[in-house]
This record gives sequence, structure tokens and C-alpha cells, in this order.
Amino acid sequence: MKLKDAEIVNLLTAPQTVEKGLRAMMDAYQSRLYWHIRRLIVDHDGAQDVLQDTFIKAYQNIHQFKSDSKLYTWLYRIATNEALQALNKMNRMKKTDEDAEYHMQNLVADNAGQDAEEIQVFLQKAIQTLPEKQKLVFNMRYYDDLPYEEISKILDMSVGTCKTNYHYAKDKVENYIKDNYSQEF
Repeated sequence: MKLKDAEIVNLLTAPQTVEKGLRAMMDAYQSRLYWHIRRLIVDHDGAQDVLQDTFIKAYQNIHQFKSDSKLYTWLYRIATNEALQALNKMNRMKKTDEDAEYHMQNLVADNAGQDAEEIQVFLQKAIQTLPEKQKLVFNMRYYDDLPYEEISKILDMSVGTCKTNYHYAKDKVENYIKDNYSQEF
């Protein structure tokens, strides 16, 4: 039985039911958050680490959750921030932005399942070339089909800015595919 957000929050905030609340939160949101993080981090192990950090941070800060938004929106925002911190750490380890972009594109290819379609791998390579904000908005809109209003809350930017970032990201992905697809396949 799936619990509602308010029930999960109540379980998390009562000392005697914290463990049950954590399990309920993870059962409800683990898969969706994992795939959001995975599209940003690309590497499975890295995505798992960020997911774990997300749940730890959510548990530690559950008292800051305001019921004016969905629990998932709040968790999504934490996951996004944790993923961005992990990406920044990875990028600092690289010598140049070009090395980081090359590294991320190679991670996409290395982590693609054997049955992954070539175009999906190529699409992920194209997405990895986007600036950070455009990549976030594109992933949330394209893969998760989130409305701009929810993306706006998660990323703390205006709806208009979200729409602009998505439009530019979509154009860049399309151009990348047009310019590079025939060369690679």
C-alpha cells in the first residue's frame, strides 16, 4: 500500500516511526529519483551515491519540508542539488571543461546497456554537451514530463526562464544530432 506524502512526513517526524517513514519514502520515490540523478551523473555507482545522499539529506531536514509543495518536488530539488554538487566535484577533478565533457560522453557510452539503442546513447551524448541549467530543464521536461511550473519550483527559476532553457536545449540537441549523427553511425 502506497502512503500519501502527509503520512510519510508524519512517520518521518515521529521518533517511534522514523524507520518506517524512511522505508515508505524510499519505496515511493527511489526509482524516479534514481533515474533523474542517473541522467545527470550517468554513472550507476555515482548515481547510487547521490541517491543515498539525497535520502540522508531529506531525513536530516524533514522538519524544513513545507507542505505547500509535493514531497516529490522537495526531494527532486534535493536530488538535483546533490547531483550538481557531485558533477561540480567531478568537473573540478578534470583539467579542462573539454576533458570533463569528453569524460561525460565516454561515461554515457560505457554505462549504456548492451541492449541500449544507438540513438539513445547518441541522445545522451548530445545532452551532456548542454550547459548545466539547460541540461537540468531538458531532462526534467523531456524524460520526466514535468510541467514548467514544477520545474520552476525545483530549480528556483521563473517559468519563463525554464521555457527558454528548454527551447535552447532542444535546439542544441537537435543541431548536435544533425551535425554529428551521420559521422558517428
